[in-house]
Amino acid sequence: MPLVAPLPPDHDAEVAELAQFFNETLGFCPNSVLTMQRRPAIAKAFIHLNKAVMENKGRVTSDLKRLIGYVASHTAGCQYCQAHTIRAAERYGAAEDKLQHICRYSSHPAFSMAERAALDFAVAAASVPNAVDNVISENLRRFWDDGEIVEILGVVALFGYLNRWNDSMGTPLEWPARKSGEQFLGKEGWTGGKHVGR
Repeated sequence: MPLVAPLPPDHDAEVAELAQFFNETLGFCPNSVLTMQRRPAIAKAFIHLNKAVMENKGRVTSDLKRLIGYVASHTAGCQYCQAHTIRAAERYGAAEDKLQHICRYSSHPAFSMAERAALDFAVAAASVPNAVDNVISENLRRFWDDGEIVEILGVVALFGYLNRWNDSMGTPLEWPARKSGEQFLGKEGWTGGKHVGR
């Protein structure tokens, strides 16, 4: 049982129009947004922030941003967001090797040194207490410029909000996201947890 149940997608016309963004990223409007719309200003602000953070400005590609979101969510333990990010990474063209081996990004040859630096940073930034140190920062700067680092940390921070929202709400996981979680993450122990009805 979620703490607060999602409202129907057409509950607020303005939120529904903005939420069409998620049809591209996920193929559906997430239940997290449908819950946020009980206070439409929160839902609208979140959607605008999500669009700004996930906009592709160059080398931090759309699929890499979703993989950054995945490792941040994995670090935080949010199975809802893990399923969403792996699904979105697939929809944005992440290579099959990356989807299948994201949990071993630090050693798997599918990942470049630049990607590993970004993903290591995401793990450290999503940790509590924060684990970003000089070594992580210097390695990140070897591969990414200041604007790109802002984009990378923007993704981690966005998912910090979502991880807390969805795990505290017990947001119910949508069937397409559950299928993606089972397909790519099930072998790593992903179950959907509290987000999957029994």
